[in-house]
Amino acid sequence: MDHSPLTEADFDRIESLLDADLFAGNAMGLDEVQAMLCAVVSAPEPVQPSEWLPEVFGGDDLPADAPEIAELTQLLLRLNNDIAAALLAGETVAPILYPLDESCERYDYALWADAYVFGAGLAEDWYELAGKRAEDLSELLEPMFILNGMLREDAEKNGERWFPPAEEARLVADIEENLPVIVQTIYNFWRQRRSGPVVSDSPKVGRNDPCPCGSGKKFKQCCGHPDRLN
Repeated sequence: MDHSPLTEADFDRIESLLDADLFAGNAMGLDEVQAMLCAVVSAPEPVQPSEWLPEVFGGDDLPADAPEIAELTQLLLRLNNDIAAALLAGETVAPILYPLDESCERYDYALWADAYVFGAGLAEDWYELAGKRAEDLSELLEPMFILNGMLREDAEKNGERWFPPAEEARLVADIEENLPVIVQTIYNFWRQRRSGPVVSDSPKVGRNDPCPCGSGKKFKQCCGHPDRLN
């Protein structure tokens, strides 16, 4: 197998193969594949290619000996490796995004976030595995649920107040700008847990307690901020 990093030509080839007649329009787009793999690579438990490849192809009843399947599989495995290497090195991953219309003024972050959430669901229950840090994980994932509209949908369904349009627009714009950092931080959260718990004799600091570093800020706004949970 070729382990070299993907080139622009390779990405173009992936797009072309995903659009092949073989998949009858059921295959994921490259943006969705990248988002899903960012979650798969970050997962607390391994997710094998045999689990996520059929999702990319849009089914597992395709002819295994089709040349498109073989070529695309090799390219996708390299993409998976590239993403894993980048996140491990803390380099962050720039999201692949497609414009929402011909003006190219807005890009489909919602679809990217939705594919990430889908990828997270391919592993065991993230919240259950997070244990006592499930609340921290929930805060880390919240931007994804804002981008894909799930939080707003839940709020409206439950009759809860949602952000005014202008405030929501600012919030979404901030999340979009920081999406690579958000993805990296979620990866770091699980990487830290895979490395084993850190034993400390110090009393646990509450999220709303003054930060022990002496900054005067609340712990959740300082050393307990999601950006520092790594």
